[in-house]
Amino acid sequence: MTLRLFDTHCHLNMDEFADDRPAVLTRARRAGVQGLVVVGFDLASSRAAVALAESFDGVFAAVGVHPHDAPSLTAAALQELKSLARSPRVVAWGEIGLDYYRDRSPRDEQRRAFQLQIAAAQAEGLPVIVHSRDAAEDTWAVLAETVGAGAVGPSPGIMHCFSYDAGWAERFLSLGFYLSFAGNITFPSAGALRNAARAVPGDRLLSETDAPYLAPVPHRGHRNEPAYVEFVVRQLALARGTDVESQAAQVFENAVAVFRLQKSAMARAGDLG
Repeated sequence: MTLRLFDTHCHLNMDEFADDRPAVLTRARRAGVQGLVVVGFDLASSRAAVALAESFDGVFAAVGVHPHDAPSLTAAALQELKSLARSPRVVAWGEIGLDYYRDRSPRDEQRRAFQLQIAAAQAEGLPVIVHSRDAAEDTWAVLAETVGAGAVGPSPGIMHCFSYDAGWAERFLSLGFYLSFAGNITFPSAGALRNAARAVPGDRLLSETDAPYLAPVPHRGHRNEPAYVEFVVRQLALARGTDVESQAAQVFENAVAVFRLQKSAMARAGDLG
């Protein structure tokens, strides 16, 4: 049985896919991927994400500046991102957030860019896709201030490639966020991550590849691609003690909900080629 899958976070806008992007999309379709989001990380990649989403059915886009590139978020860049965000194919603002693991940008610049983009996303009515690495406390502080605990209405967004423990999962869930898990949940050493996945309510769980990064077992060490999101969903089902068909269906519906997609937007989503 072919699963119905949604890759909520990939970077088909990167050079790693320049030579075979249509073939990658065809493989994704054959694997059951009926929707995917190409995520921007700077202005150029955000432009490319929108162009891809406007060219292929079943492909959507997110625009934003990653914390590594926080100093590049000038007033002019923010204005262009706002213009890009108004494309009907843009379903989120991201990826944005804090990265204290690599620290490629000054932390005050990261926080500035994070806060500015949350405000922009809220003004445009878009959920945010949050990157947080070794920065749980500050990420929480920014989100608690800007989103507020016990948020009502549509979810404020997604904690992308969730990498913290079950305690942090509960805290981010309390703000209304969905938690998305990537290929690293399949790694033998990822027991704590699988425990975190078990703590997430079924209706707040998402799957992603973060392609070309974090290829799951059995493809670890190779370029990742959206077709491999199946292995993430299978691991989620195994970790949570559910059958894979119902797990895939639930995650797909969660993606449709968080990105606020109408049924009409998904009507042709089975054709990624």
